[in-house]
Amino acid sequence: MNVPNLRSPYDTVGGIVYIARMFDKIRLNAAGQLPADYTANLGGGFDARACQFLHIDYPALVTRVKQGSTDDEILQWCFTQGQKPSEAEIEIWSEFLKKRGWNDSGSERLAQVAQKLPPQWHGKIHTFFDLIEADEGRTPRCR
Repeated sequence: MNVPNLRSPYDTVGGIVYIARMFDKIRLNAAGQLPADYTANLGGGFDARACQFLHIDYPALVTRVKQGSTDDEILQWCFTQGQKPSEAEIEIWSEFLKKRGWNDSGSERLAQVAQKLPPQWHGKIHTFFDLIEADEGRTPRCR
């Protein structure tokens, strides 16, 4: 499903994957432009993990994003409200998220959801990021 103005999970803010996408989802939802398939999982899944990583509360983040500002300004707010991870922590987080679903506790769920993709992707989707890319009409990296 192609959702205009929704960035790839690989896009970064401050070197952190997924955060840009989470901010986009909050903005699109506030504008009534986020499809129902996406609204059901707001604040859960990777959103919840990202908030845990930054030690921030999702509802507080939603309030802050709705106030406006650039992604970098919102990320700085996250750092002051929660924690500012080190470069090593950012690298570990980003690499973990990029590989989520590949030979880990999410693998079974990934396989189930990936079966809903067109046949061209069957057996080729190895991570949740691949799944998101394929589902939204972008070419997955399929490592």
